[in-house]
Amino acid sequence: MLIPKEIKSIISKLQKADFEAFVVGGCVRDFLLKITPNDWDIATSAKPNQIQEIFPKSFYENKFFTVSVQTQSKKSNLKEIEITTYRSEARYGDQRHPDSVKFAKNLEEDLSRRDFTVNAMALEIPISKSQTSKLIDPFKGQEDLKKKIIRTVGDPLKRFNEDALRMIRAVRLAIRLGFSIEEKTSQAIKKNSDSLKIVSAERIRDELIKIIDSENAAQGIELLRELNLLKYVIPELEQGYKVSQNKHHIYDCYDHSLKSLEYAVKKNFNRYVRIAALLHDVGKPITKRGKGKDATFYGHEVVGARMTQKILERLKFPKKDIEKITNLVRYHLFYYHPDEVNESSVRKLLCNVGQESIEELIQVRMADRIGSGCPKAEPYKLRHLRYIIEKVSNDPISAKMLKLDGNDIIKILNIKPGPKIGQILNVLLGSVLDNPSNNKKQDLEKEIKRLGQLSEKELIELAQKAKQEKEKIETKKDEMVKQKYWVS
Repeated sequence: MLIPKEIKSIISKLQKADFEAFVVGGCVRDFLLKITPNDWDIATSAKPNQIQEIFPKSFYENKFFTVSVQTQSKKSNLKEIEITTYRSEARYGDQRHPDSVKFAKNLEEDLSRRDFTVNAMALEIPISKSQTSKLIDPFKGQEDLKKKIIRTVGDPLKRFNEDALRMIRAVRLAIRLGFSIEEKTSQAIKKNSDSLKIVSAERIRDELIKIIDSENAAQGIELLRELNLLKYVIPELEQGYKVSQNKHHIYDCYDHSLKSLEYAVKKNFNRYVRIAALLHDVGKPITKRGKGKDATFYGHEVVGARMTQKILERLKFPKKDIEKITNLVRYHLFYYHPDEVNESSVRKLLCNVGQESIEELIQVRMADRIGSGCPKAEPYKLRHLRYIIEKVSNDPISAKMLKLDGNDIIKILNIKPGPKIGQILNVLLGSVLDNPSNNKKQDLEKEIKRLGQLSEKELIELAQKAKQEKEKIETKKDEMVKQKYWVS
């Protein structure tokens, strides 16, 4: 892989000014794994004011010695590069933020404050062709990359006492890379898990979202549970662990939720669907009545929706996200059978969920089915529902499509309301269906005047013919929608 020219240019300018400069952190890790880094970070011996002197197009608005340098890059992740002076951090009094940040003596001291060994490496970039790149790896991060393990820099308890959120980051990093968490690090997480209680909900939410968005989201949730972290993130979900279901399910409540999430990820469904798939049955443990194959969970979707709302509010999700996901949980159990549910019921479902969310609701139902052990995610009745939804969602073919209405006909022909108005509208509609370009006010006015001069018999015959053509078009349109969803 190649180092971007923007990064080389910044490092070159720092070195020419007699300062050390290295690429550091996660971008080095990804670079070594041949993964294109999302962000590039640079550490330097230069102080913030010295960095700003070298790079006039920069800004420094924090207390962590980080200067953001603007480049002329066309790539979004390279338009702004963060350069940080070597730093060391003092005691973390609140287990979230360092009490103070001080300049570090050298690069190794800077790397020693970082969370995991795979993130505590630096790369010396060759500026000229005669130079070669050099990896600075004082904590054996490259060795851990080869072993595929996540291990803290130094004492894991100390690292997690500094910032408890690092425990969730360990999970997120492990599932993203397909790594395991080293034993001492895992034990320290389990021992220290309750310190998550003092971490802000927003920070936990952001890490949870990254896990949900990953390709191994279900494994991430399970790893949170195994490490005693889930009880401080979504304890309501863990309440379903080992809670058996009935004859309609082959998994317990918790495993069913993970299987549903797993399918949502496999199908690349969006974040709303993934979270709803994970939480859609969160109300089951509370509503369970009876045991064995005949156990019931009446009203779990209503209870689950209320619980979901509280969970998302607690985690400080945006209000619009809370409303959408809660709705998906509330209506995921919608009843639909082609022979028993009419178009009116489907319109009511559309009204409750919203036209823009109906596809997501169906996707949650599909994830629910696979999570229950069903062989098909989308059986005939769900395809038939899609057909009815499209049918009731489309504007009907009617005179309302015309640029003129009955009142215009009355004014143009100077006649009283009566059957003739409807007959003319039918003829006009037939003309427009045959050629949509005819739907212009001026053209329609001319046609109205012509039709007004016809005899009653002639007008009735034209109107009847137009009505028959309309019915043919409606039938053909309906058949096309049926074919689209393979229904009869």
